[in-house]
Amino acid sequence: MKTILAPVDFSAASDAVLAQSIDLARALSGRVVLLTVIQPPVITTEYSGLLENLSEVMAAGERNAARRLAELALRVRAAQIPVETVQLNGPPVRSILDHAKQVGADYLVMGSHGHTALYDLLVGSTTHGVLLRASCPVVITPGPKTAKPA
Repeated sequence: MKTILAPVDFSAASDAVLAQSIDLARALSGRVVLLTVIQPPVITTEYSGLLENLSEVMAAGERNAARRLAELALRVRAAQIPVETVQLNGPPVRSILDHAKQVGADYLVMGSHGHTALYDLLVGSTTHGVLLRASCPVVITPGPKTAKPA
């Protein structure tokens, strides 16, 4: 059985990733592993007062992610595709690549948010980072089109 790892961040691109993962799993008689990675917030000394609430913020984020992963998993099960959900904490690119190796992913399906090259240069792109280092094929699916201002 082929394994399709589908990292999701619950953005608008996640629906496209889910649909593509279901189609690929159906075509390959595979299973889908839905993965979300919660990146801990960067705390600087200016925000040290937030450290007291950091565990509460992280716990709330983890609960929300678990709920949303469960909702996505229901959609995969409704398509009669085997599905597993995984939630990790850490840097997204490294976490995705490590988990792909751990589950023996045959394919990664990721979304493209359509950022500009400048944005990717300044902020970085999880999809781009995974694409450069992945040891299996990466399917990149575009997110929803947004209307351009007139």
